[in-house]
Amino acid sequence: MAFILFQSALVLILLATAGFIVYIIKQRKSVYTWSSRLLLVGFLFHTLFLGYQYYSLGAAPVFSLKGALSFFAWTIIGAYLIFHLKFRLMILGSFIAPLAACLMIISSTIPGVDVSVKPALKSLWLTAHVLASFLGNGMFALTFIAAIMYLIQEYHIKNKKFGSLYARLPSLETLDSISRHSLMYGFPFLTIGMITGAIYAQYALGSYWRWDPKEVWSLITWLLYAALLHERLAVGWRGRRAAVMAIFAFLVLIFSFIGASLWLSDYHSFGAWRAG
Repeated sequence: MAFILFQSALVLILLATAGFIVYIIKQRKSVYTWSSRLLLVGFLFHTLFLGYQYYSLGAAPVFSLKGALSFFAWTIIGAYLIFHLKFRLMILGSFIAPLAACLMIISSTIPGVDVSVKPALKSLWLTAHVLASFLGNGMFALTFIAAIMYLIQEYHIKNKKFGSLYARLPSLETLDSISRHSLMYGFPFLTIGMITGAIYAQYALGSYWRWDPKEVWSLITWLLYAALLHERLAVGWRGRRAAVMAIFAFLVLIFSFIGASLWLSDYHSFGAWRAG
């Protein structure tokens, strides 16, 4: 059952990604419409898959790199669908869908191992920690993509290259607004994720903070986004400076999310809490 749901979601998301790529080239609204529908249905299948995994494990299915990448792709698409309701930018899907598809492809190539999780993981605090943290990551992926699009558009304007790509991309003001809003929505989720993670650590390990490398890098990530949010709201940062910092912060987030869990962390490492 889980295999069928995941493969269905993967195929639909790949088809949607192909459609979005065709759309950015051909600019046919019918192609965009069908791509959006495929992405939405793929997201629904992916939601069913994650729900089935949660029911089977009794805990959030993120205790392996395979599961974490799949869950991250789900939050990225979910964040995109939410922001699409506000901004209605058709071109945004042509950047977001390939990112989510890449994560799904990598996840699908990693061998799956049937395991059970330790009883301590079956906690609502851990579920809240995982969900909030990943939702924040999904929002920050939008911040990252909007920042890249901003720098591409700025390059075309500064060099007076008013070609087809320039015409397809939104205005600098719109891209900056997407980056700002996704940062504002993502930061509270990241903060909630940090707080609920500390509460769960006290429950499971007897300590709110253990200076584990993953915890340290997560704190660094939080401080970077806190600084970016402060500079945007209090100082008035806009444009290129904010875009560059958003890209740097997301790269640190990716290292904290994957690198620290694979190579540095102890009890935060993938598989450390599995029972089998």
